[in-house]
Amino acid sequence: MENDDLLADVRGLLAEREESGIVGLADRLGPSEWADLVPRLDPTEVAVLLEWLPEAEIAEVLEELDPANAAAILRTLSRNEAADLLETMDPDDATDVVEELPDAEAEQILGEMEPAEAAEIRELLAYPPDSAGGLMTPAFVAVSPDLRADQAITALRQVAEEAEMVNYVYVIDDAEHLLGVLSLHNLVLTRPDTPVRDLMAPEVIRIRADADQETAARLLTDHNLLALPVVDPEDHLLGIITQDDVADVLEEEATEDIERLGGSQPLDTPYRLAGVPLLVRRRLGWLLFLFVAGFLTSSVLNSYEADLKTVAALTAFIPLIIGTGGNVGSQTVTTLVRAMAVGEIQLRDIGWVVAKELAVGLTMGLVMALIAFGRARYSEGSEVGLVVAATIIVVTLWSATVAAVLPLVLRRLRVDPAVVSAPLITTLVDATGLLIYLTIARLVIEDI
Repeated sequence: MENDDLLADVRGLLAEREESGIVGLADRLGPSEWADLVPRLDPTEVAVLLEWLPEAEIAEVLEELDPANAAAILRTLSRNEAADLLETMDPDDATDVVEELPDAEAEQILGEMEPAEAAEIRELLAYPPDSAGGLMTPAFVAVSPDLRADQAITALRQVAEEAEMVNYVYVIDDAEHLLGVLSLHNLVLTRPDTPVRDLMAPEVIRIRADADQETAARLLTDHNLLALPVVDPEDHLLGIITQDDVADVLEEEATEDIERLGGSQPLDTPYRLAGVPLLVRRRLGWLLFLFVAGFLTSSVLNSYEADLKTVAALTAFIPLIIGTGGNVGSQTVTTLVRAMAVGEIQLRDIGWVVAKELAVGLTMGLVMALIAFGRARYSEGSEVGLVVAATIIVVTLWSATVAAVLPLVLRRLRVDPAVVSAPLITTLVDATGLLIYLTIARLVIEDI
């Protein structure tokens, strides 16, 4: 069923107070499908839906929703109802939602929760949201190295329902230091009397709780892990990060990079819910900066006004020159920001990166210069054709160099390289490209 058709059906059932119809849909729809629909419903419709859906189903829907949307729903409920839902959710997802609530309301709801579960959320709230600690869940399975395999399986059965995933069983000592990891597959197939200490793999890939969440996401995906243990500086096991958490992080980081590459600050709310004032605030700063920077182009044109009047044919190729530089820069920046995001290149690679992009730029520049020379020579003569062709080569090399260096340098300065957006590169290359073009024209054309 298409989303729009499903939305119309849900709205119809809610309007007609057909509770049995909603319950029937709940048997067929998954949490992610409900999560796609809920932000598109009116608050009164959401209130009715929450009355009719089972509590466990509502909790799963809240886990799928953007935390800001989930928090908005919680605020429409009583403190007891909100507390019950948070207790049903996975601790890491519940923490994300609580972070979106005003402090006073969050404390009131936490006060209504079971003390142990509220304590878990408070512990997770102590970590920055964009850190590995803020991403982890404390719902993991751990056993002592002194157990036998059959004892470990018995212990696993007792806690499996509360754990977020049981594919990995971690081995910790009495002080909760991480000693190793067991594969559930190997644990089940081994002899019952085999000591856990002999079964565990002592070399465990782990991450510190204060590490950046994107680093954690890359570490988990690069090693094809189902979960990544999170430890403190003393190597105490604090929690785990699972694949579903990583998917959210990578989507968030990719979204931010794409928005910044377009010259816009990232949105902290879904586009469908973003109002006009929010979109203006996110975009206007960059736009004004680029707008003012664009005056550089006007300044260059004013400085060479007499030359352009003398050889008017040069004017016809200005859009070609600045367009070429901007396009080359945009391609290079987009490629390198992506390569930096996945850890393929770092500042120490700057020489190699520049050399590579210069080779690419020279090849592309020569191809475009040949075409441009033929076109300009046909309509304006050999001198103009030579100027245009030479400029295309130089501007392509210059644009590729700028776009290759800036992201790496900004990363070293602890500035997000994605802010080196395509519009910024285009604006910079527009002015410098014109300067290169008209300087070459003065050198080649005798009449200027």
